[in-house]
Amino acid sequence: MAALTTCPYCGVGCGVKVTVDQNPESGLATLEGDESHPANFGRLCVKGSNLSDTLVHDDRLLAPQINGHQVEWHEAVDHIADKIKQVVAKYGPDSFAFYLSGQILTEDYYVANKFAKGFIGTANVDTNSRLCMASAVVGYKRAFGSDTVPCNYEDLELCDLLIMVGSNAAWTHPILFQRIAAAKEKRPEMKVVVIDPRATATCDIADLHLAIEPGSDAAIFNFLLAESERKGVVDQTYVKKFTKGYSDALKQAKKQCGSLEKTAQYCGLSTDDLSQLAAWWCETDKTISFYSQGVNQSSSGVDKCNAIINCHLATARIGKEGMGPFSITGQPNAMGGREVGGLANQLAAHMDFATPNAIELVQRFWQAPNMATENGLKAVDMFKAVEEGKVKVLWIMSTNPMVSLPDTAQVQRALEKCEMVIVSDCKQHTDTTPFADVLLPALPWSEKDGTVTNSERRISRQRGLLPPRGEAKPDWWSICQVAGTMGYQSGFSYRGVDDIFREHAALSEFENNGKRDFDIGYFSDITEDEYNQLLPIQWPVTRHKPHGTARMFTDGKFFTPDQKANFIPIKVKKPVTGQSKEWPFILNTGRVRDQWHTMTRTGDAAILSRHTDQPYVEIHPDDAAELDIQNHALVSVFSAYGETRLRAKLSTQVRRKALFVPIHWTKQFANQPIVSSLIPQVVDALSGQPESKHAVVNVKTISALQYGYVISSQLPVEHDLVYWCRVPTLTGERMEFACSDDLVAVHSLKKVIEEKYPNGEWMTYENPLSLQNRQVYLLEDVPVALIFIQQSPDLPVSNWLEEQVLANKALTANERIALLVGRSVDVEDKGNIVCSCYQVGDKQIKAAIEHGDMTLEALGMTLKCGSNCGSCIPEIKQLLPVLEEI
Repeated sequence: MAALTTCPYCGVGCGVKVTVDQNPESGLATLEGDESHPANFGRLCVKGSNLSDTLVHDDRLLAPQINGHQVEWHEAVDHIADKIKQVVAKYGPDSFAFYLSGQILTEDYYVANKFAKGFIGTANVDTNSRLCMASAVVGYKRAFGSDTVPCNYEDLELCDLLIMVGSNAAWTHPILFQRIAAAKEKRPEMKVVVIDPRATATCDIADLHLAIEPGSDAAIFNFLLAESERKGVVDQTYVKKFTKGYSDALKQAKKQCGSLEKTAQYCGLSTDDLSQLAAWWCETDKTISFYSQGVNQSSSGVDKCNAIINCHLATARIGKEGMGPFSITGQPNAMGGREVGGLANQLAAHMDFATPNAIELVQRFWQAPNMATENGLKAVDMFKAVEEGKVKVLWIMSTNPMVSLPDTAQVQRALEKCEMVIVSDCKQHTDTTPFADVLLPALPWSEKDGTVTNSERRISRQRGLLPPRGEAKPDWWSICQVAGTMGYQSGFSYRGVDDIFREHAALSEFENNGKRDFDIGYFSDITEDEYNQLLPIQWPVTRHKPHGTARMFTDGKFFTPDQKANFIPIKVKKPVTGQSKEWPFILNTGRVRDQWHTMTRTGDAAILSRHTDQPYVEIHPDDAAELDIQNHALVSVFSAYGETRLRAKLSTQVRRKALFVPIHWTKQFANQPIVSSLIPQVVDALSGQPESKHAVVNVKTISALQYGYVISSQLPVEHDLVYWCRVPTLTGERMEFACSDDLVAVHSLKKVIEEKYPNGEWMTYENPLSLQNRQVYLLEDVPVALIFIQQSPDLPVSNWLEEQVLANKALTANERIALLVGRSVDVEDKGNIVCSCYQVGDKQIKAAIEHGDMTLEALGMTLKCGSNCGSCIPEIKQLLPVLEEI
């Protein structure tokens, strides 16, 4: 029988249908999208489709460890509890802190928050969601009096104008993007505007792309507010009845952005493009503004959010079908963490420390002995406090701050100085685990049980599909064990995860009476069976609304004291750091299509590395020419805070003097890839969210290098090379590298291979014209390793070579020659992989087009590309017009 669960990747929250193998140890038998889930209706992106490939047992953390030595759970629990009691007694409750994650479940979040804020007495509970959506939270709270997303996914299909700001949804939220693309195909009159400094895959469906100066987003919406007043589209009745502060917000907007010419110049746009956006805005009632990290990850992210919200309040485009300001979250349970108080400036159940009577209310409900009474430390400040010695014990759960937080060097100093670092993770090796004094084995996606909430307020069950391996335990369980050992058994004696959910629901309803937006009180007496059968549902879910709530603010009433929404006057400002002669480039960061966060999960699925296999820096060809940077060559990107070594990718999708670097690669996969090491710890003063999408940097080529790769079943991580990057393959791995001395590098690599596979023999091929050197290592005529090296950074595609080296079969004489030359004459060269679902390359697509498959539909019939998750469609469409002209 199929089990229904939820995908653990982005904030879309897709439903997944799984059947488990008859022997659970073997894993999952089938995995597909859940047709009944209202987020995805059966579709999955390539990451979700390949979740089964991430359930590998290599590198699982299976038992607790103290200082590198395996111990029993009770020993680890006693050790942690004793240390927390010691530091709290000596230094006070704020000497302890949690750093949590939008990838833990709501029930885990709830228990951590209760333990810290109600029983230890500290609000030092923050999360990597601080890096994702904290600015959106504060923007909503300033405007509505509550952290309430008013819209739902259906609104994205019903709107007539969709403005996508700072969101490359085609890659970051692919299933939601495909829903939007399908709606636009069905209604071509629907307009889509993309506001982004880069020309991303999302622009594929855009009627207008505004390639703004980085950080100038708020000016566009201040201009739209002023233009709404000039064109008479402000709903004066709504503004007067349901809002306050309009005149001050309008005055500030007109002061800075009242002129089309002035605003266009500030944003780096043509007046025609800005005028077109304003015309569509003023004439289109059903408008959604859809925004993500390009807005939030800014030193003025909150103000940008409120500039967007101001426009919707002025035109009454909120609380109705196809309308509203819609913040999309990046993580699967960023919303669930917000519900339970998983941020340092929250209390619980959408109450904060400033909410009247909230502290006393929560204390009574929890029967809490040591209630926190004021905001704790937000993420960046938390790690500064750790370095300063103010936080003595830091418990990190399911996140990798050595990669994700800005200024990696500072984070490392903090972790090195901390008296006790506890890391709960399912992986033995991440960039953060080496700094752990205590490692606790946690459950991965396939073993977790609880709930998550997606970006449209929809609560879904994430069900444990497989039995826990080794001594791995749920995060809520490990917290409860420590709490119990510290003497707080009465507050943490949960029998199961359903117990926690019931208590969470009861707190949301407790003395609420409609005063707070978050209320799931209908579930406060849910049974275990009902919890196990829980279907996806949007909160609020009250006793009066047991079927959930599709849209908020439909009655014009908000959660402010007077029930009126607040306009916020917005003064536009650029990022804190600006370009200079020393730092002439602006760095932007983001995601790639087929990877997720710091690759602790997706890095195990070889198929997900086929589309983008290495970290890179995107640079405009004109800038590259000035710096003598060749495509694919190794470059150094550096700032005042650190350095990365990346392959150059020449692209007109970025502006001049702008760079783009993905966030995913870690030191588990490459020697110097961490983009956060370049980012200063600049944060929004209100939200504490780092300005992670903006830094000023420089770039230079690293000359006199030779490039190559090694293919084998397994390779050591440490290498004395200028650059290396591990790329998983279906049966082994490939290591791309660059070196300054090919003889030394090849000798060193050959020695490693010979030690792993004694008594083999080498075949060598050298081409003096192309300066290529290829070496194949045979063990009883079976190829077990291959080394290839050349002077050019444009290395040949290695897919066929990987298949041969790792096939574990003896070679014929002709196959030996083909392997040395680099390819077989009777094997198709796919080229660079475009469609990850069906492993279709660009050369295959071009060949099919030349043979007459001139449409997406025809290519889908011939090659299947683009016919599953649809993530590759923008790239396929880029190939079509090029070849139509040939």
